[in-house]
Amino acid sequence: MKKFLIGVLTLLSLNTTVAFADEVPAEALLLQMHDASQQLSYELSYILIKKNSIEPILYRHAIDDQKEQLAHLVYLSGPVREVIRRGKEVSYIEPSVEPFTIESGFMVAPTIPLLNSDVKELGKYYDFIRVGRAREAGSACQVLRVVPKDGLRYSYVLWVDEKTKLPLRADLLDRDGEILEQYRTVSYSVSQRVAEVLSALKKVRLPEVLSLPKGNLESTFWHVGWIPKGFEALELNRYRMAVTDRLVESQMYTDGLFNFSVYVSNKDDDSVGQIARQGRRTFHSFIKGQNEISVVGDIPPATAKRIAQSVTFTAQEAQQ
Repeated sequence: MKKFLIGVLTLLSLNTTVAFADEVPAEALLLQMHDASQQLSYELSYILIKKNSIEPILYRHAIDDQKEQLAHLVYLSGPVREVIRRGKEVSYIEPSVEPFTIESGFMVAPTIPLLNSDVKELGKYYDFIRVGRAREAGSACQVLRVVPKDGLRYSYVLWVDEKTKLPLRADLLDRDGEILEQYRTVSYSVSQRVAEVLSALKKVRLPEVLSLPKGNLESTFWHVGWIPKGFEALELNRYRMAVTDRLVESQMYTDGLFNFSVYVSNKDDDSVGQIARQGRRTFHSFIKGQNEISVVGDIPPATAKRIAQSVTFTAQEAQQ
């Protein structure tokens, strides 16, 4: 009996060693997920769950014979809305808006998070943590967390299919662990048939590529004194609001996973400091001297407040 127990314990020990040896690190699993999402021909049918809405979505992806990315995202309820990617061109079809095409390698659409993110770059500012195994859409998945190192932004929990390495679920969490959004796959398939279907997109006549104006400002009279590490400033713009005729300057920032924008304008009689959050989106308005500063984006309210209060002003130019 003693020899039997020793044999069983030895066997269990060996199996445990093998299991740990085969376990892929969280970052490596994310890299596998990224490669699969960029290289496979697949179809994901999922729902985007927010606090007050549920949006069913169909997303297809493939690579054509010239190794260019093809993708098609369709909103399955309400008016017809589609986003089509052909290589470096992305077309948007929405109700009440003339269809248009822009030069870009990314869809501005509710795709499952981290499909197009630079995992190595995100690793500088986020920790990747394995949680365990679970089932989603009827498949065994590896579960991992994407957590900010500084605690100043939101986090994700991801369910990655063990066979295909595709993401089947993503939960967006605030700093208190409350779920703000969920992407949950209902069904999916990996098949060359998807590539055959998407190849028809190359024959569809879509709008010509728009020539988008670049940022129209090189410098300004205000400066953001603090942002979380990893966020980079994009183009600086100035424009006049159509309804109020107020002149506004704005700048967007991104860390590759989340975005926010800073807006600066002269205050008026309706200007008032306020802060609000709806789902992932935070709005914080702050009055400083004769200026109104607003921060809008996918960041926690406390982070938005700190960014707004860090804005300083030099000798102010006259705003026409």
